[in-house]
Amino acid sequence: MTRTDVLDAAPSKPSPLKERAAAYALLPLRIFLGATFVYAGLDKLTDPAFLAAAGDGSIGDQMRAVRDGSAVPAMVDLALRSPVGFGTAIAVGELLVGLGVLAGLLTRVAAAGGALISLSLWLTVSWAVTPYYYGNDLVYLMAWTPLVLAGASSWSLDALIRSRRSLRTA
Repeated sequence: MTRTDVLDAAPSKPSPLKERAAAYALLPLRIFLGATFVYAGLDKLTDPAFLAAAGDGSIGDQMRAVRDGSAVPAMVDLALRSPVGFGTAIAVGELLVGLGVLAGLLTRVAAAGGALISLSLWLTVSWAVTPYYYGNDLVYLMAWTPLVLAGASSWSLDALIRSRRSLRTA
């Protein structure tokens, strides 16, 4: 076989096992991130100490503690205008993102929301953590990226909706 023959040959089709593995590759990430964000949101919403403007464990005290070490102190100042409202918004956002990703409903949108939450927490809460890899918010930001790019291909409401649409148009 000559070099030209090799170049002219059609690419081989991946094996069914490889195709199936590719379809399920992001499922463990979806489950982990979804469950983690649901847990984080519920934990915040059910913790009366967290949803307070001041006091041990309150969102207000946490924000005041990280303000001077954050990359964007203006974001912290904005949150401190209404710390309880900000804490509630973060908690509800985490809950909705987690549920969306677990269900695979509007997965790219939910993952983008998770990435934005993680980015805002990295720029404020964990910015001053050194070395940087000790802070978890940057890792979460990077973990959301594949789901923003690819969405959910298996075991998702997005896939179910796509398959029903293709049946109607066929």
